[in-house]
Amino acid sequence: MTEAQAGVDSALGPDLAGVADVLATVRAGRPLVHCLTATVSMGIVADGLLAAGARPMMTETLAEAPTVTTVADALSVNLGTLSTDAMEGIPATVAVAVADGRPWVLDPTAIGLAPVRTPLARELLASRPTVVRGNPSEVLALAGIGAGGRGADSMAGPESAQEAAAQVAERTGGAVAVSGAVDLVLDAGRRARVARGTELLTRVTGTGCLLGALTAACTAVEPDPFRAALAATTWLDLAGELAAGRAAGPGSFRMHLLDALDEVGR
Repeated sequence: MTEAQAGVDSALGPDLAGVADVLATVRAGRPLVHCLTATVSMGIVADGLLAAGARPMMTETLAEAPTVTTVADALSVNLGTLSTDAMEGIPATVAVAVADGRPWVLDPTAIGLAPVRTPLARELLASRPTVVRGNPSEVLALAGIGAGGRGADSMAGPESAQEAAAQVAERTGGAVAVSGAVDLVLDAGRRARVARGTELLTRVTGTGCLLGALTAACTAVEPDPFRAALAATTWLDLAGELAAGRAAGPGSFRMHLLDALDEVGR
């Protein structure tokens, strides 16, 4: 470790220390993550996974996605820009992942008002995702408590979604990560708050989608869903802080975020 890197890690503090082993294992294992993700975020998801040390692949059709996922180490399912192909491909792909015992992450983007993705997300919940990752409005809607947000924007804070997240975790037996100004990660018996990150993460398209995929990469190497979700959330938040300190605005922030994902915990 260089002197400069030691200084960076020291500044990031105990939040990094608690999950550094997961980051190191992702980099050592280079897990292959099959991402069924929003078309608007494919670039940052793929680049972000590569920067973190994982490997992405992306296909969503019924003809290919279930077969392709058999060679992946983890599956990430994001409902962001749900296409007809994805509507058909996602349930079959999840079924294969579950049958193979492969970890998978559900990101129920923009559910609530949407008449197709909302019932699909609730249907997928029955397949017991390893981790559910969403904003507070999405988690509330998934639990059947709230009406959702405005598209991908949350209308609620993480604390208001605590009980909904706990209900979801009880149903899945896994972990739930709720994004917000202070992120919440929980499972049936544990809760953690991550008060890190930067507002700039909300001003670049696809950072939430990237977090879902990064979470999947962590589940591929960390058998404890809670620790995997906490590691991914902390990783992106700390990388966001580093990037914000170097960026002039959202455009340069995106570039610096990729560099920081590679840098955190090295």
